[in-house]
Amino acid sequence: MASAAAMTDSEIMRLEKNTIVHALHTEAAFSEVFVKHLLARTIRVEEDLVDQLFNSSEKRLARALLLLVNFGKEGRPEEIVPNVSQEMLAEMIGTMRSRVSYFMNRFRELGFIGYNGKIEVHSSLLNLVLHEQPQDKG
Repeated sequence: MASAAAMTDSEIMRLEKNTIVHALHTEAAFSEVFVKHLLARTIRVEEDLVDQLFNSSEKRLARALLLLVNFGKEGRPEEIVPNVSQEMLAEMIGTMRSRVSYFMNRFRELGFIGYNGKIEVHSSLLNLVLHEQPQDKG
């Protein structure tokens, strides 16, 4: 069963540095949310760097797909990856589109993803990230 990502209304505002500094000093709730966001972002950047340095492009693609569906985060993961092209995935993981295409076909053959116009990520893809070699079906 596939679910579509829900769209929510949002606003984007540009705030001056002094305004943010003042809010951090005077608004405890804002300060807490802001610091949590910065820490989460820093951790993600560090994880991406380690991923790029030590993992194969196949593992990086698997990790990127799992991140796109919020696998392992609070709440239920989305089963369908938002509209993302193979070119975008290649840029995200630092490889060529042809390699992404090869791995996507391989993931489909191994039953890790469904791929028919939209990408459906199965939890079995986590096996590729956690183990050195993917397990063949059967």
